[in-house]
Amino acid sequence: MKVILYMAMTVNGYIARENDETPWSDIEWESFTEMIKKVGNYVMGRRTYETSLKAGVFPYPCLSIVMTKEPIENKWGDQVIFTDKSPQDVLKLLGEKGFDTAFVGGGGQINASFMKENLVDEIYLDIEPLVFGKGIKLFADADFEAKLELIGTQQLSENEIQLHYRVKK
Repeated sequence: MKVILYMAMTVNGYIARENDETPWSDIEWESFTEMIKKVGNYVMGRRTYETSLKAGVFPYPCLSIVMTKEPIENKWGDQVIFTDKSPQDVLKLLGEKGFDTAFVGGGGQINASFMKENLVDEIYLDIEPLVFGKGIKLFADADFEAKLELIGTQQLSENEIQLHYRVKK
C-alpha cells in the first residue's frame, strides 16, 4: 500500500503550537481537503482528532482512522474508526476496505511511528510563512532516518509553497 504523509508546518518545522493550535491559511486547508477527498481516508492521532473536533472540521469527508490508546465513543458510525492498532495493522485494515493508498496526517507521534516502520512512500509538506519558538515538531523524537528525493514544488500562494518528496527505500 502506498503511504502519503501530508503536513502543514512552519518554516522551522512545527506542525502546531504547544496548545495544538494550527493557524494555517484557507489555501492550506483547501489543499489538504482536496488531498483527503482524492485518497478517501485520513489516518491521525488522538490530539489531531481532538483539535479537528474543536475546530468543527471533524468528521472529514472520508474514512477517518484515529490511532489512540484511549477509549473514545464513536458517534459517526462507519465513517470513523478509533483503534489502538499498529501502523502496519492500520494499513492492513485500509487494504481490507479496498484502499490502495493511505493518507497520514499527524501529529508528530503518528508521523514518527509510520516513518520508524519505514512505511511512508511520499511526503507533502505545505510550508506556511510562520515561525513558532515552541510547538509540536513534524516528527516526534524516534529512532529513524530516511533519505528523500524531491519530486516537485508548487507555489500555493504568494507566501506558501508545497514540497513533494519520495522516500528512498
